[in-house]
Amino acid sequence: METESEPYVRLASLRQLHQVMADMNTARSLADTLQTVAEGVVAALGYELACVNLVRPDGDLVVAAFAGNPAAEALITGRVGSRDSWDRRLGMGERWGDLVFIPHTEGWVLDDDDVPQWYTDGPAPRFEDEWHPADRLFAPMYAPGPQGNAACGELIGVLSVDRPRNGRRPGAWGREALQMYAFQAAIAISNARLRANMQRALVRLEREQQALRASEESFRQAFEYAPSGMAIAEMGGDQHGRILRTNDALCRLLGRPASAMRRYSFSDLVHPEDIGTLLRTSAEGGRAELRLGRRDGTYVWVSLRNSVVADAADGPRFLLTHVEDIEERKRRELQLAHRASHDSLTGLPNSAELRTRLSARLCQRSASPHAVAESVDAAYGHPAFDVVGPGFDFRQAAEPYDAYDHHVHTVAPDGDHDDGAKGLAVLFCDLDGFKSINDRFGHNAGDAVLIEVARRLSGAVRDGDTVARLGGDEFVILADGLGRADAQDLAVRLRNEIIQPIRAEGRAVRVGASFGIGWAHCGMTADEVLKSADERMYVEKRSRPKQHRRAG
Repeated sequence: METESEPYVRLASLRQLHQVMADMNTARSLADTLQTVAEGVVAALGYELACVNLVRPDGDLVVAAFAGNPAAEALITGRVGSRDSWDRRLGMGERWGDLVFIPHTEGWVLDDDDVPQWYTDGPAPRFEDEWHPADRLFAPMYAPGPQGNAACGELIGVLSVDRPRNGRRPGAWGREALQMYAFQAAIAISNARLRANMQRALVRLEREQQALRASEESFRQAFEYAPSGMAIAEMGGDQHGRILRTNDALCRLLGRPASAMRRYSFSDLVHPEDIGTLLRTSAEGGRAELRLGRRDGTYVWVSLRNSVVADAADGPRFLLTHVEDIEERKRRELQLAHRASHDSLTGLPNSAELRTRLSARLCQRSASPHAVAESVDAAYGHPAFDVVGPGFDFRQAAEPYDAYDHHVHTVAPDGDHDDGAKGLAVLFCDLDGFKSINDRFGHNAGDAVLIEVARRLSGAVRDGDTVARLGGDEFVILADGLGRADAQDLAVRLRNEIIQPIRAEGRAVRVGASFGIGWAHCGMTADEVLKSADERMYVEKRSRPKQHRRAG
């Protein structure tokens, strides 16, 4: 444009300038925009060389685009100049509006700095406005500030130009055109950066959405096709615990369709005895073993594990519940526990289980007599001395009351007469004539007798009483809440049940039974109680004539 005489500028030149500015704003990428800016200087502003120095995030400036000389372009494109060196350049020389012109007479001090440059030396100018090869002209580019004021914006780059085609320094029109071009280039670069950032954000968002969709699909497949039960339930609010979604495995386990499951919460399905366990697990997360109700009214043992699904903004939102069928394991555990605590032949509680149940009712540690008396008062509804008699030693039978919170002391009826007091009776039963059956008819017949005796004893006592096999032909019955007369009547009734004929190995046999009645009370050990009942049994056995010990 400077080849024309100012102020006369051809309309074609203005159109060309307008076109390169339009090209800057329609470039497809930041790199294309930068190259278009450099090439527009050469095409429309009348300079042979143009360079775009772009500010990097660290503040230094990199040669991002070059136009006019392929050799110079290959030499300096991509090279970096420090911000300090650029600030020094932009702070010296002549100010042409927003432009900075450094004549060759001053620019020699910049020859050794780290800013990439292509300047060469040459002869002194022959006339006043002649361009010297060492002259430097910079057009700073600022991001648009408020109301489009570039002076208030941030420096985004510097446009360097060289070698005007007419060989002269630009006049007023040329300077105004370059300044306006730099302003429009800054807008184009800012917009290109914004578009690039948006494009990167869109690409990143799309990748995140793809990853989220893939993650959701993986979760859906893992949830739906998991071999064990899975459920998602609401957490918090009025609908806390309501089941939102279940997989096929859980529906099959409980025999309920998915549509029906959404009408329930886990508290509706859990066994009443396990509701406390469920509430603790739901509140804290974690694992619990409990029973869930099937559609047919039965219950299945499951291992239930909760994981809290939290939302970054709203906090805990859902419970992801994993439900594993442990019915078979629980059945085996119960079988093992039963075998460990029950007699394998008769199915009755064994000696260890008998002692455990008996010990659970007794306390042996010493407490204040007053505490023991109060516990007896609470148990019987009238003063303790009326129950146990004035000679009862509370110090001997007491224990620290705070160690057995809410414990009601077990107290034996006093004396040999029936005074109405009730306690825990321990009936020690020894079969009479059992050894002769084993000797005459074999152990199979003896086992059949023991099994039948166990059945008859179990059928003749109350539901809350315990019938246990102590070993051999010895049985023990624990019956709570009996007076002395009640215990004696029970022993007679059990003896009458036992002496009835028993079918064993194809023949009818009879055995008798001797009973010793002992009483348990706090301060005794289980072994002491059993020994007392055993001794009374032997006293009773010896006191009866031989012919009366068994019938048949």
